[in-house]
Amino acid sequence: MKKALLLLILSLCTSCVSSKIFNEIESRYATLKGENTSLETAHNQLIKNYDSLRYHYGELVEQYEKQSQLLATTSGTLATLQDAYAALEKNSNEALQASIEKNRGLLEEIQIKEGELLSERTRLDSLKRELSSRIARVEELEGLVAEKEALMSTLKTALTDALVSFKGNGLSVEQRDGKVYVSMENKLLFQSGSWSVGNTGKQALKQLGSVLAANPEIAVLIEGHTDSDPYIGNDNLSGNWDLSTKRATEIVKLLLKNNKIKAENLTAAGRGQHQPLATNKTAAGKAKNRRIEVILTPKLDKIAALLSRVDD
Repeated sequence: MKKALLLLILSLCTSCVSSKIFNEIESRYATLKGENTSLETAHNQLIKNYDSLRYHYGELVEQYEKQSQLLATTSGTLATLQDAYAALEKNSNEALQASIEKNRGLLEEIQIKEGELLSERTRLDSLKRELSSRIARVEELEGLVAEKEALMSTLKTALTDALVSFKGNGLSVEQRDGKVYVSMENKLLFQSGSWSVGNTGKQALKQLGSVLAANPEIAVLIEGHTDSDPYIGNDNLSGNWDLSTKRATEIVKLLLKNNKIKAENLTAAGRGQHQPLATNKTAAGKAKNRRIEVILTPKLDKIAALLSRVDD
């Protein structure tokens, strides 16, 4: 190509072309020369790129072969694992089913036990509530009993103070078994064989009545007692039992002269000679047995109701 351009230039020169045409040709030559240089540079770069691509192509081919070998190895391993898994799955189905059934049975058993425990816990909670309720009622009962004991102690003191002037005349006051006992021998109240109360006895009963009137919540039992000697007297009475009852009734009548005493609180009873305090073989023993006993008891309605609730 260079030779052709040179021959062209020489030809033009020898032909005596004009300087203008020569300059144009020279300019054209310079342009073509520059383009040629650029093309050579591009050609050289393409060669370099080609060599680089060939090098990388070799690496890629080598990597491809390695990956192909790895894929083949992995495929073989996968096939082996699949075969092993299939065999394991086949051999494990029966054992797995048996395990599932066993676990289901255990679960059902646990649920039954949980139900039983829940039922037992409910029963224990109910018993605990019932026990707490009973304890509360017993404590309330103990409080009422203590209150009644305090009341009877106060009542005993009041009776002792009210009857202190009669204490040497066969009268005594004592507290036992939650009750107050006022014992009056016949010498304070009656003549032998009689149920008519003398003046001293009436005064003692008046004092007794003042205390009873101040304690309307007290139940009063009046008991008549005799010694073992047969009754000889009024033909209207059949014996000691009738006499003891008649005397108790007479005491009730005298007490009711105090209109503050409630009749429903009083009870008369005859015991005859059947509950002696002492022997009937001596005069002193017979004197002790001939008596009126006034037994004062707190009304136990609240206590009875509590006891009923405790027993329920």
